[in-house]
Formats: sequence, C-alpha cells, structure tokens
Amino acid sequence: MGYRVSSNLGVEEARERMDGRVTIVALVVANQARSLEFYTQKVGFEIKTDFAPKGGSRFVTVGPKGDDLGLALWEVGGIPDPSQRELAERWSPGRAPPIVLRVADCRGLHRELSERGVRFLQPPIDHPWGTSATFVDPDGNLFSLNQPPGGAPPRRP
Repeated sequence: MGYRVSSNLGVEEARERMDGRVTIVALVVANQARSLEFYTQKVGFEIKTDFAPKGGSRFVTVGPKGDDLGLALWEVGGIPDPSQRELAERWSPGRAPPIVLRVADCRGLHRELSERGVRFLQPPIDHPWGTSATFVDPDGNLFSLNQPPGGAPPRRP
C-alpha cells in the first residue's frame, strides 16, 4: 500500500506546509510530582513548562537543557482537555518503546546517572552503530542513551 496525496495538493506543496517541529512528547506517569522530581533531580532535565489552570490538569514539561524537545508528564487520570477524555482513558505508564536520547558520552552519563539513583536495565553496550544503555523511570517508561560511533557529539539543529 502506498501513500496517497490529495489531488488538490502535491507532495512538495504538502511538505512546504508541514513546517512544524516535534517539541513535546507525552509521557504517561502514575505520579506527576514524583516524576518531576526524578527527571529534574536524578536525570538532570530542566522544567520547560509548568502551568496549572484553575480547575484543570497541571501541564508540566521537562527536557534536556538547551533542547527544544520536552516531555509532557501526564498523570494517569489527568485530562489535558475535556474533548480528550475518551482517549486519556487508554493511557497508561510504561507501555511504549524507549525514548532515545543522543549523547556524547554514554558510559560517562551512565555512571553519573547511576550514582544519582537512576536504575539501568541495560549497561552500556557497544554496537556497530554506536554505544547504548537503557534506563527506566519510576513508572516503567524506558529511555535509551545512544552515543554515535567514535564519541561524536550530539547534533543540534
């Protein structure tokens, strides 16, 4: 099966219109406060957004310093918007493949995070495509630290 494009819009035109960037990945957690502490105190992420509308669910994002990407820490049962109530009922922590973080020194970061109490399911392992290690957050969500071959620094846009 192939990809179909509306006859009113060519592929190149569609690509030009899709000029967005991925800036937030939703991460379902059991306890937002605990997860916020884990990501800021143990992993070393910074708070990107922290907004609590009156009568609504708190919206908190965290992410690597200097990076546009943030993880939205959605607490189970929290509803981002009343129109998403049915979708939110299907969300549960720890049921997705790992989120991949490109790093310059996988072994060094593994050592540092381990010392802060981060639990790794896989220590650094060398592969033809680089070195990786996988850790788990308090809710079972997986993260893979991936270092390109030769210790190349992470690429920034």
